[in-house]
Amino acid sequence: MKKRVLALIMSTTMVAAALAGCGSSEKAETPAADSAATTETKTEAKADAPAADAATEEVKDYGTGEIKVWVAENVQTFTETKIKEFQDANPEYAGYAVTVEPVGEGDAASNMITDVAGGADIFGFAQDQLARLVSAGALSPVVGDNATFVNEQNDAGAASAATMAGTVFAYPLTSDNGYFLYYDKSVVTDPTSLDKIVADCEAAGKSFYMEINSAWYQPAFFFGTGCTLTYDTDDMGNFTTCNIDYASDNGVKALKAMINLHKSSAFVNGSSLSAATNVGAIVDGTWDSGAAKELFGDNYACAKLPTFNVDGTDYQFSGFGGFKLMGIKPQTDANKLAVCHAIVKHLSSEEVQLARYNEVGWGPSNVAVQQSDAVKADEALSALAEQLAFTIPQGQYPNDYWALGTSLGDSVIAGEYDNASDEELMKVLEDFQATCQSYAQ
Repeated sequence: MKKRVLALIMSTTMVAAALAGCGSSEKAETPAADSAATTETKTEAKADAPAADAATEEVKDYGTGEIKVWVAENVQTFTETKIKEFQDANPEYAGYAVTVEPVGEGDAASNMITDVAGGADIFGFAQDQLARLVSAGALSPVVGDNATFVNEQNDAGAASAATMAGTVFAYPLTSDNGYFLYYDKSVVTDPTSLDKIVADCEAAGKSFYMEINSAWYQPAFFFGTGCTLTYDTDDMGNFTTCNIDYASDNGVKALKAMINLHKSSAFVNGSSLSAATNVGAIVDGTWDSGAAKELFGDNYACAKLPTFNVDGTDYQFSGFGGFKLMGIKPQTDANKLAVCHAIVKHLSSEEVQLARYNEVGWGPSNVAVQQSDAVKADEALSALAEQLAFTIPQGQYPNDYWALGTSLGDSVIAGEYDNASDEELMKVLEDFQATCQSYAQ
């Protein structure tokens, strides 16, 4: 993997002059302009000012060409409009005909990995596809001022999700995929403590929903106590290493917390408000914000996930965070690559992220937009943003991992471990860990 990343970085230095211009402003000036002007001065010592200006203007013209963009269908028209506005305001990029096609994040990544040459020049994708795309040679590294832009303009989780092996490979668009707490504030008096939430729900005869047999929600316990579960892949996308320490004292604490929750009369396994009844609180995502508002009415409230207590110690729920990114396919034409970076930088900018939130509700990764009045007034997004500070970006996991997590949760829900000792729970986790490791052999 490191060799592939290094090769990509080295190839990018060939077009560093074009990229550096994109990083400094929307109307980029390239070092090539200075080079042309210097050459002219040496060969024609008496060159007049108009001639120098003409040379500069000529270099600023990035030429003509075609650029294909893939984005989710619900932002196709929005993206078309924003690119046209950008080209109208920046005529040096207007020579490129840009076609925006509706290809969702999942399909875009799969298509690019299958056929890089035939894929889009610019495409949106989910952060868990980053390693596969880098391995396939489908992403041009983001370097120089553009990399600085990514790290300074976006929240830490989103910037991290766009980075692999210390190299930035994409521009974040959103920080809006994760889970947090919706609750009825007439029932829940303190949303910061799981014990208190459960006690309030029990007292009110209400239910607390959390999907503990989901391998997406389940890590909230294990990552919360300090455990790790990630996978490394090789250049072909094969899983090579499983980094896991569930079979540990911290893992036992997490499993005990799951068991304690399942024992509550208020607990219901689930994460969808559309299938929930008599709800006091639920761990869910922004996609259910409308349903939550309708269900709770004036008592609607949101918060980051609470802490949970095991053997007298409090731990903060963690879990996975999800981000939408936009990447650029490697190009042989330095001018076209520069135009692609300028367009994507604009599409990921503060101005466009705010407009995208207002139009289609995508939660921004841009830190300034997150602090805007409109986004701060969105209780669900604000709660998620707070929770994402405690999560890790979801990477790639073998398909079998998701079924294994379900099996562990099902055993907890069935009461198989209700009376188990710490030693017996350790044996359960040793088996779980060994199975996870077997997926990378």
